[in-house]
Amino acid sequence: MSAPIFAEEATEERAENARLSSFVGAMALGDLVKSTLGPKGMNKILQSVGSNDIVVTNDGATILKSIHIDNAAAKILVNISKVQDDEVGDGTTSVCVLASELLREAERLIEQHIHPQVVVDGYRIASQAALRALSESAKDNSSDKQRFREDLMNIARTTLSSKVLAQDKDYFANLAVDAVLRLNGSTDLEQIQIIKKLGGKLTDSYLDDGFILDKQIAPNSPKRLENARILIANTSMDTDKIKVFGARVRVEGTGKLAEIERAERDKMKAKVDRIKEHGINCFVNRQLIYNYPESLLTEAGIMSIEHADFEGVERLALVTGGEIVSTFDRPDLVKLGHCELIEEVIIGEDKMIKFVGTAANQACTVVLRGATSQMLDEAERSLHDALSVLSQTVVETRVTLGGGCSEMAMSKAVDDEARRTPGKKALAVESFARALRQLPTILADNAGLDSSDLVAQLRAAHEEGKSETGLDLDAGRLASMVERGVTESYKLKKQVVISASEAAEMIMRVDDILKAAPRKREAH
Repeated sequence: MSAPIFAEEATEERAENARLSSFVGAMALGDLVKSTLGPKGMNKILQSVGSNDIVVTNDGATILKSIHIDNAAAKILVNISKVQDDEVGDGTTSVCVLASELLREAERLIEQHIHPQVVVDGYRIASQAALRALSESAKDNSSDKQRFREDLMNIARTTLSSKVLAQDKDYFANLAVDAVLRLNGSTDLEQIQIIKKLGGKLTDSYLDDGFILDKQIAPNSPKRLENARILIANTSMDTDKIKVFGARVRVEGTGKLAEIERAERDKMKAKVDRIKEHGINCFVNRQLIYNYPESLLTEAGIMSIEHADFEGVERLALVTGGEIVSTFDRPDLVKLGHCELIEEVIIGEDKMIKFVGTAANQACTVVLRGATSQMLDEAERSLHDALSVLSQTVVETRVTLGGGCSEMAMSKAVDDEARRTPGKKALAVESFARALRQLPTILADNAGLDSSDLVAQLRAAHEEGKSETGLDLDAGRLASMVERGVTESYKLKKQVVISASEAAEMIMRVDDILKAAPRKREAH
C-alpha cells in the first residue's frame, strides 16, 4: 500500500470521480438558471442569511453572483456568465445553460468510453461550423438609418421581453434606443445616469436630456444658474469649527481657545478665496461644506453643492468635461466643467439638481419609477442589459434572429458537419448540435408548451429551407422571426457560443481535483 503524500485535510479526487464531480456541479448550475430563460422565464428570490435583504430577479449573472458555490466546475460557469455580462451585458443565462448542456452531452459520450480529448476535438470542429453558420445568417443594416433603428428597437424589445419590463417593452425599448443613440457610437454607459425613485408606476419613468444629480442646492444659494463654470472638488470644507470633542487642547484661558478657532476660520477663508480665484460660479464638493464656507461662497454669488457622492462626482466630471481637484493653488492648471443651465427640479417628492447643455452632449438621465424597491432594482438591471447590448450593437452592427431560430440554424450546420467528419469525433459533433437544440427546447418548456413537438417541427422547417422560422411563444406555434421582429445582437450570440464551448472544453479536460487544506497559523 502506498504511503499518503498529502498532509491532513487535503483531499484528492481522481479520474472518473473528478470528472463526475465537475460535470454534476456544472449541470446542477445549468438546471438552476434554465427556468429563467426566455420571455416566459420565472423569477428567483435571493435572500441573504441573517439579513432581511431580498432580491427578486431572473438575470442569470445576478443569480449566479449571489449564490455561494463550493464546486470548482460550477465556479467556472459563474465566471463565464460574469464575463458575458461585462462583455455584452445580456445572454448570461444562455451561456451558462449552453455550457451545462454541452457537458451533459459530453458525459454521455465519456460513458461510452470515448476519450475526453476526442470529444474536445469534436466540439472544436462543431463550434467553428456553428460560428460560420451564425455569421452567414447575420444581417447588417447599418447603412440604412431607418432600418438600423428598427433593428435596435427589435433587439431592445427582445432583450426586455424576458425581463420585468416585458409588459411595457415598447415604451422602454424606445427609451433605451434614444439613450444609446445619443452616445454617438460610444460604449461608455457612464454617461447614462439611472435614478430610481419610489412611487408612481413603471411607465411614469422617462428619459431626461440633462444630467440629474440626486442632491440639493445649498439653502441660500441661487436655485437657477445660467452659463455655469463648475469647479468639482474632493476636499474638506469643515475645518471652520475646531473639533473640541475629538481633540485634546490645553489652553490657559478661553481667550486662547477663541484664538485657535479664529485661526481655523482664517485658514478656511483663505481656502475659499483661493477657490474664488478660479473664476467659477458653481462649486461642487464630494465632502460636506460647513456653514461658514457656504456663507462665504454665497456672498461671492457662487452656488455650492455639497456631499455629492463619489459616483455622482465622477459622472458629473465626465459629462461636464471638468476634473476633480483637491488643491487650489494653480487655477491655471485646473479644468473647469461647463454647462448651459443648472436648476433645481422636483422628481416624486424629492428635490434634485439638473445640469442642462453639458459639455458631453451625449449625457442623459433615465428616471425610473416603480412601486417597490425590488421592482426598481430589477427594472434597473433589465434596462442596463438592454443599454449594454444596444451600445455594443452600435459598434458591431450585425444582427441575427432570436426565438431559437439562430440556434436551430447553427445546429443544422453542425449536423451537416458531423456527416462529413470521420471517426468518433463525428459523435461529439452531433452532441454539440443536440446541445444547441436544447435552447429552443428550454424556451418552449418555460412557456408551458410541448417542446418535443415544437422543436421537431422547427427542425423540419429549417431542413426545408425556412431559415427565418423560430418559436412564437405567445401563440405556441412556429412563426417567421423577421415578421415578429425577434432580433438579437450577432455579437451576443457569437460570445455565447465561444464562451460556452471554451468553458465546456476546459471542464472536460479535468482528471484530478486537489483540495488543499487551509494553512494553519503557527502557535507562538
